[in-house]
Amino acid sequence: MRSSLRPTHRVAKAAVALTGVLALSALTACGNSHGSSGGAGGSKDGKVKIMVGGLDKVIYLPAMLTQQLGYFKDEGVNVQLLTESAGVQAETALVSGDVQGTVGFYDHTLDLQAKGKQVESVVQFAQAPGEVEVVSTKATASLKGPKDFKGKKLGVTGLGSSTDFLTKYLAVHNGVKTSQFTPVAVGAGQTFISALQQGSIQGGMTTEPTVSTMLAKKAGSVLVDMRTPDGSRAALGGLYPSSSLYMQTSWVDAHKDTVRKLSKAFVKTLHWMATHTPEQIAAKMPSDYQQGGGSALYAQAIKNTLPMFTKDGVMPSDGPATVKRVLSTFDPNLQNYDVDLKKTYTDEFVK
Repeated sequence: MRSSLRPTHRVAKAAVALTGVLALSALTACGNSHGSSGGAGGSKDGKVKIMVGGLDKVIYLPAMLTQQLGYFKDEGVNVQLLTESAGVQAETALVSGDVQGTVGFYDHTLDLQAKGKQVESVVQFAQAPGEVEVVSTKATASLKGPKDFKGKKLGVTGLGSSTDFLTKYLAVHNGVKTSQFTPVAVGAGQTFISALQQGSIQGGMTTEPTVSTMLAKKAGSVLVDMRTPDGSRAALGGLYPSSSLYMQTSWVDAHKDTVRKLSKAFVKTLHWMATHTPEQIAAKMPSDYQQGGGSALYAQAIKNTLPMFTKDGVMPSDGPATVKRVLSTFDPNLQNYDVDLKKTYTDEFVK
């Protein structure tokens, strides 16, 4: 029963032009077929393909960790994890039917509904964004908070991504129009840090482990910290459900047994995370996810982000309303469309 109650880009223009192509190219590079139905409730080759908006980002850690722990296999579901640098590209792969699920931010479910696409979160990984607004070391004198965004170039993972959404909210909420600053798609990891160091952006929004690596390299400092529920409440006025597994509602309705298995595997992972140390979690992850920072720094990045995760995959009761309020602050689509929040997620498979 449904709950009553979502490659490095140098310039923003190029990011927009390549958004659709990138989602397809990742799949092609893996040598996969692109069916959206058939075989074991997944694609034509029997796999359930899940696109992640950055597999090495700590905010999406449950995706790879579930695979590393063997929980997909335990539940009898054949999952293939794919990755893109930004959530908006992962969203594109889902809407185009190239994958069956996306691990990305819940807020995309509201944005898509306003655009006539019905998708829903089936497992809610997190109750806070896990995002951090940072300022480069070179720009600290002129950029002390969101009120100083005017005239600045600010890094986001991709245009139309959740980092883009939240940057716009922070600007508008602090009296700066979205037309008064320039969002620049710079991805995450080293591409983000290089953009800070080279001065192509004065600040930006990113996640762990990029934040900890940036601080270690003294490339910048923190302006707004939303890695915890308290940080989310301070910056956004409430809990902001973010990373989740979301899928097209029509596919969910037609493959409930598969969705139930996926959900069970992810919830087992969330529980495992809640009962193990950051060091134990880090040890289970691929070493290249450390982004060159080393195991200790990576464990610290996980520790900084762990409070954002739920323990049961259930949507926070007040979360969807916060997301709707935040997006409606700057998004004309949401301002002119009455989103039906109860259609943007379900707790049916996690309860």
